[in-house]
Amino acid sequence: MEYIPSLKTKFRNEIVPALMKEFGYTTPMQVPRLLKIIINQGIGQATADRKMIETGVEEVSIIAGQKAVQTVAKKDISNFKLRKKMPIGVRVTLRRDKMYEFLERLISVALPRIRDFRGTPVNLDGFGNYTIGIKEQIIFPEIDIDKVNRIQGLEITFVTSAKTDEEGYALLREFGIPFKNIKR
Repeated sequence: MEYIPSLKTKFRNEIVPALMKEFGYTTPMQVPRLLKIIINQGIGQATADRKMIETGVEEVSIIAGQKAVQTVAKKDISNFKLRKKMPIGVRVTLRRDKMYEFLERLISVALPRIRDFRGTPVNLDGFGNYTIGIKEQIIFPEIDIDKVNRIQGLEITFVTSAKTDEEGYALLREFGIPFKNIKR
């Protein structure tokens, strides 16, 4: 028997019927889906210290459970001492089972570890996609705090197939993302 993440099972058995009822969809294929999760970490100080990029790649890979890649500058910006093709960040895209596993760890383990956490702000991008900014990478239990030499933030973007913010919000709410003031 093959392994199926519990959030994937929850999506099929609970979330699809709930969203079909809420929005009046006639077929399960109309229900918006979570397509991918992108974890992005901008490391501006990498222009001075190249080792920070290697550390960033390592940490984001550990958090995501999948190898992260460097992102490079697209053009020269002299004020920031930035040259074209200089590494300035780290990114990883999660899909399918790894995406569901990461989302489950984020909701049940990482977000509750944030100090004074009262929910994530409700600000979708107009197309049903949602980005959370996290100030400290050490909220993830995979990161060994003793080995961290600098606290870095990261962004987590949830890309959905929703057509509107309302549909995207409903999908992410059903998955269990703790939004601040839940409007029902």
